[in-house]
Formats: sequence, structure tokens, C-alpha cells
Amino acid sequence: MDGVDVARYALRAVIGGTMIAHGVRHGRTLDGTAGWFGSVGFRKPRLQAAASAVVEVGAGAALVAGAATPLAASAVVGTMGVAARAVHLPNGFFVVNEGYEFVLNLGTASVVLAGLGPGRFSVDRALGLDGRLSGPQCSALAAGLGLAAAAAQLAVFWRYPQPGEGSGGEREAH
Repeated sequence: MDGVDVARYALRAVIGGTMIAHGVRHGRTLDGTAGWFGSVGFRKPRLQAAASAVVEVGAGAALVAGAATPLAASAVVGTMGVAARAVHLPNGFFVVNEGYEFVLNLGTASVVLAGLGPGRFSVDRALGLDGRLSGPQCSALAAGLGLAAAAAQLAVFWRYPQPGEGSGGEREAH
């Protein structure tokens, strides 16, 4: 194992582990998460909360395993795109003010990981899938599919919350 493989695995572990942790938290606090989704302008907040938990755990596990890496990375990009638009962009850059710093870094790292590929010790390598597309193609797939999915989810399920609207649920950092 060389330094590049170590770097790839570190990215997979950190991004994937972070997504798993978020998904498990959302799943364990489904009612609170649904209340939060409603409070920030999502229609069908219970569906959004459940989908969030499933996608985050699934994408995270796939990244840790190095399975379907560009697709798993696109799920992270999509999730971070939704979070950025629905919550973080109006708050500026810094995460301490609920800004987009964290979601930008996690989304960007996922695009980079897709471009680098999962590395030697991965499901993709074991199945011979890691060389099917070039690095730039994998990055473009992760970014493009993720942003398109985020745009679709926002168009169908989100609107700016009106003053006094929402469940009043406790605000959860995303």
C-alpha cells in the first residue's frame, strides 16, 4: 500500500464515517429530524427525514467499502447541496454561524474522492469497476448527478419557510 492508497482510504473513511454518523443520528431521532425538516421549509418532512437517514448511511457505507464510489460520492454531493441551499447559504461561510463551510468541504472532498478512485483495497477494485471511467469522468459524474438530484429534491419538496411557519422543532445542525 502506497501513500496514495492511504490517502484514498483516509478520505473514504472520513467522508463515509461522517455520513454514517449523520444518518444514524437522523434515524435515531426521526421525529425530531422530521420536525426540523418541516421548520426549514420541506414538504413531507417525515419522508425527508427517513430518506435522509437511509441515503446518508447507505452512501457512507458504500464510501467506506469503496463500492460504487462515484455514485456514493454523488449522494454525498446531493445531500450537501440540499443542506447548503435550504439552510446554510444565507448564514455565510463559517460553520460556527451555521454557514456552508462544512457542507462545501464535505461535498468537494467527495468529488475529489470520486476522481481519485477508491484505491487498491475497495469493492470497486475487487470487481474491476474502478477503471471503467477516467478520474475526470468520475468527478463529473459525482458532481453532476449529485447537483441534479439536489435540484430535483429542492424543486419538489422545498420552499422558503414563511415567518411563523414550521413545526417549531428544535433546530438541528446538519
